[in-house]
Formats: sequence, C-alpha cells, structure tokens
Amino acid sequence: MLEDHNRSLLELLVKVSRDVATVLDLRTVLQRLLYAALQYVGGERGSIVVMDDLGKPVDATIVYGRQFHEHTTQQLRDTVERGLAGWVVQNRKPVVIPDTSKDERWLRRADDSAEKSGAKSAICVPLLARERLVGVLTLVHPVPNTFTEEHLELMQAIADQASVAVLNARLYTESQRTARVMTALAEGAAAINSSLEMSDVWRRILNQTMQALQVETVALALLDDHTDDIVYRAAAGRNSEIITGTRVPKGVGLAGKVVREGQGVVEPSVGRVTAYDEVDKLGGIEMRALAIAPIQSQGKVIGVLEAVNPISGTFDPDALVVMTGLGSLAGTTIQNAVLFEQLQRAHQHYRELFEDSIDTIVITDWDGRVIEANRQAASLSGYTVGRLHSMKIGELHEINWSKTGLNFDLLKHSDGCSYEALLRRMDGGTTPIEVYARRAEFDDTDSIQWILRDNTARKELDELRDDMTSMIFHDIRSPLGNIVSSLEMMSDLMPNDETLVAMLNIARNSTARIRRLVNSLLDINRLEAGQQILELDAVDPLELMRESLRDVEPSANGRQQILVNTTMGVMPYILVDVDMIHRVLINLLENSIKFTPAGGRIEIGAQVMDGLFVKFWVRDTGPGIPASDQGRIFEKFTRVRDKRRTAGLGLGLAFCRLAVLGHGGDIWVESDTGNGTAFCLTLPVAKKKATGQLKRQTGKLTIKPDR
Repeated sequence: MLEDHNRSLLELLVKVSRDVATVLDLRTVLQRLLYAALQYVGGERGSIVVMDDLGKPVDATIVYGRQFHEHTTQQLRDTVERGLAGWVVQNRKPVVIPDTSKDERWLRRADDSAEKSGAKSAICVPLLARERLVGVLTLVHPVPNTFTEEHLELMQAIADQASVAVLNARLYTESQRTARVMTALAEGAAAINSSLEMSDVWRRILNQTMQALQVETVALALLDDHTDDIVYRAAAGRNSEIITGTRVPKGVGLAGKVVREGQGVVEPSVGRVTAYDEVDKLGGIEMRALAIAPIQSQGKVIGVLEAVNPISGTFDPDALVVMTGLGSLAGTTIQNAVLFEQLQRAHQHYRELFEDSIDTIVITDWDGRVIEANRQAASLSGYTVGRLHSMKIGELHEINWSKTGLNFDLLKHSDGCSYEALLRRMDGGTTPIEVYARRAEFDDTDSIQWILRDNTARKELDELRDDMTSMIFHDIRSPLGNIVSSLEMMSDLMPNDETLVAMLNIARNSTARIRRLVNSLLDINRLEAGQQILELDAVDPLELMRESLRDVEPSANGRQQILVNTTMGVMPYILVDVDMIHRVLINLLENSIKFTPAGGRIEIGAQVMDGLFVKFWVRDTGPGIPASDQGRIFEKFTRVRDKRRTAGLGLGLAFCRLAVLGHGGDIWVESDTGNGTAFCLTLPVAKKKATGQLKRQTGKLTIKPDR
C-alpha cells in the first residue's frame, strides 16, 4: 500500500510540475497551480499571493469554485500583514487550521459569521524556491476539521514542486513589464522631444500617456508661478474640453498631494475618497480610476500628469511607473520648451535692437561676405539690404588691415579694433565713418560685427575747432603779444606812482593769464593730435616752483591764503618743456586757490623717486573732491559739482593731464571729502647737466643760456 501511495504521489507531482512548468505567464502558472491544489488536496476556494524579493505582495490569484475573482492592493496588503498568510510569511512554516473560528491567525471577514459561511478548515504553505520566499498558497474548505496533517504534507509537496515555476514566471513577468515600461518610455521620449513648441509639446505628452496607459482621458497641469495653484493647461480624450483651464488651489485634492509629496498615486475608485471628490473630478467627470504622477524638472515638481478611467477597468501594476517616467520626460521637455521660448523672445528682441539701432551695423563671415545688414546700413550707404548681401565689407570701405590683421586674424584673438575710414556710397560719394569691428556670434554662426558710425558731424566739429584754433593763433595771440610788449614798455616809461604801478601789475597779470589760456588751448589740440613735445630743456625744479608761486601770489594774497614751499635741499634737474610745465604748476595752484576758503593753506613740494622721476604735489585745505568725481576731473569741460558757482571752462586739469603724459610722467589726485585735496604728478629726471636757467621775458619763462 505504501509503495502504491508513493507511486501515486510521484505521478501527481510530475503532473503538477508538467502543468506549471510549460508556461511562463504568471497568471496562467498561478491558475494551474490552484486548480491542481484544489483538485488533489480539496477545498472550496484557494488563493496564491506572489511576493517580491523584499517580501511585498506583487500579484495574486483567487479562486471560488471554478471562478477567478479580482483583488485590490489593499486586500493583498491586509492578507499578508494580518491574515494566516502573514503568519506563514513571517515564520516560513506550513500550517493547518482545522477550525478557523478557533484560531486567531485567521483573518475574519464578513462572510465568516455563523449566519453566513461560518467556520472553515484551512491550509497555508509557503512557496520556497532556492530558499527564497516567492509566495503563499492557501486552501479553504467549508467544513471544519476537513484538512489533516496528511493534506498539509501533500499541499507542501505540491508547493515545493511548483515554487520554482512560480519564481520563473514572476521573473519573466517582471522582465516583460520592464521591457514594456522601457519601450513605452523610449517611444514617449522620441515623440515628446521631437518638438520645442509648447502647445505641440503638451499635445505629444498627452498622446503618449493615453497610448501607453490605454485610458479614456488624460490631462496636464502646471503650477502657477505666482500662486502655486495647479492650472490644467491641456487635456485629451473624453470630456477634455471641460478640463482645460480648470484651476485647483494650492495643496488641495489628490493633485495637491502629489505636488506636495512628489510621489504619484493610483486610486482605483475616486468616488470613495470623500475628501477629494469634488476637486479631483475636474468639473464633474465620472471617474472610475485615477492615476496622477508628478511632472518634475531639475528635482522640482512643476506640475502633474493625470490619467483617468483605464479602458480595461483597472490600471496595470506598472501604470504608475510609466506615468512617473513620462512625468520626468515631460518635465525636461517642458523646461526645454520654456527655455526655447525665452531664447526666441531674446532673439526677437535682439533682431529688433539690430534693426532699430541708430548705428550702421553689418555682419560678415570671416571671408568678409555680408550676411546681414540693418536698415541704417541701407540708409547710409544707399544700397538695398538685398544688394548689401551680395557685397563684401571691403567694397563698403577700405579696411585698415594693420588694425584687423591679414584675413582678420587679429580680430580672432582680441576684443576688437577701431579706425577711421570713408564709406563708399552707392551714388559714388563718400561719408567719413568710425569703424568698430569685433568677433561676434550671429544666428549661432561665428561672425564679424562691423559698426560703421557716421563721422560727418564730428569732422565738421573738428574743422570748426581747427578754424577756432587758427583764429586764436592768428587773431588773438599776435595782438596779445603786442599788448604784453606794450605793457613792458609802459612800465619803463611810467613815473614811479604806486597807484599806476598797481594798475599796471593787474594788467600784466591778467594778460599773462590770457596768454597761458591761449597757449594751453593750442597745446591741448597739438597733444590730442599726437604731436610730440620737442622743446625739452633741463631745468631746476626748485626754481620752477618758486616762479610758479610768485605768479599766483597776488591771487592768494587777495584771499588771505598762505602759500608754502615745503621742498628742502638740492633737487636733480628735470627734462621738460619749461613754459608748458610752468603752466601746469600754475593751473594746479590756481585751482587750489579757487576752491580753498579764505585763510586756507596751500603748499607745493617735490621729492625724488628712485632717481628717475621727481614727484611734485600741490596740497590744499579745501573741501575736497567726492570719490564719484575723481575719475573724471581730468576730462575736458568737466567741473566738480560744488555749492559755489566757480568760473572756468574746465580745461585747466585736462591740459595738465595731457602735458604731463606727453612728458612721460603721470598725474593723479588724492582727496577725501572735507579733508582737502592733493594733486600729484611725476616728471623725468634729466640725464645730463642743466643747459641754462629760468628767466622772465615778455611774460614767458624761457631758458637763458650759460655764458
């Protein structure tokens, strides 16, 4: 009898093994295993819960008689956490319960009451494959005490025989699911990323979501930048027209929860979630199931993607994975579309600035061919924009190759260059221009930008200035010289009357100031034109400072100011244009006298620097110069803002700067508001002995040769 029993058991196990091992579909394997268990062990109903490697339920099959029943995620969770299957999972031991009404391990449900199905008998065994728990098999008989230890042993034998097949089917199903997810995401990425137009991006995201999940309706919502409300920007499928434009307040509903937590959700029946009913129905849509995934970009949730009512009735287990992946793809693509729109707006703005610029702008390639020109270029040159596109920049003006480099090589490695040229107009005439050329990127192309600024007005001003300079030189300087000579002669002929002598000195000092101003104006023009200083002589700086102090002494005495020369000892001679540097020192002293209050102190001094330069300074006790003005006081026609309305054209310091720089020295200002001002300058030391000494002659300092 034992031998017959063993043979029957072996045949049974071989049959079960053959039934479940010939297929890889997990549902089919579970169904066949349940049928075999019910057939050979007995029972009215049974279930198999499949576990993943972390011990979480991932799938199940439930049979009542010959009918399969659907299950929910919550039912699986309850069974594994609190039911008999949970005890088997924790202990990894098979168990038989003769009477479920007397065992606390049995999870009692509504139909277990006495007036309904009542007490039962149950068997539960673990499915172990290679020491890995892959599931739990449970059989239930409606009559208590039906299952015995022999049934338990048979059940465990069937489970052991089929557990490997269940594991293989689970792994196969997981691989298939992964492949489907990857395929859906790959297809979604290819479709979604094929456009950067925002409306087209939304449409492609919705189409891919609907196709991947096979649902009736999909919707896409983004966060409002100002309020963080959820605004539904686009929808597709059934009832989509009432979804677009819907606004959900911040943090409300399932969508608000997804935004807040950054995790997707799947709700099998939205109608039972009373806290979210009205908001999540999006205007009254009848929802049987809802899946929401966050749309994320750079780690931040920017919106949600929703799928409503799967056509099959329930969402696949991988629905949320697909939704989450599509949400990530959507976030990246939406962000790219936003950046693209910003780039388009910036490009449009640049084009508007380019076209509306008051300057003539021409863009060329590195061969000099014109690839773009603005309206001002056409207006100034007389050519149409189309005609300009067929020209080279060298046809518009003569290129200064020493500035740009042969083949524009210097422009490739510098910040650009500028030079003057003549623009050749279509009518055959020319227009003086200032050319600014630099390397630039235009429409993603490495190019050269040429700004051709009309120089006609400046040229006319230069001519006017030259005329004025000529007028000053011929019409003022010569008569002024006659006045100076006449005053010198009058001083010799005039009787020794103090009143007349004082008046004569005032006239002499005034004409000297006019002469210095005229000479400074002429020097400014010459120095700005780049002319070198040629009349250089070695002179004693101490004598130069004494003469300068003597010339400004009357002005200082009139304001009761103290003039001090702080230089002591012997100084090396300096190589300068004597008259020009004499005027520099007088300008600095007069500037200090003008801005120093009555009774103030003004000092002049000098010291040797490294044996190569002599440093001079003029320091006063005036109000000082604000830091905001110190950088521009040496510019022409610039005057420091002051409560008093001091006279002058603002040319004195500009002349000083040009004169000192022309000698190879430097000039600067040191000042704190309220603490006075010091003007400092350096001049080169003469390399040989002095060639003469200072002498006054007709109101001008000159060199008197040694005899």
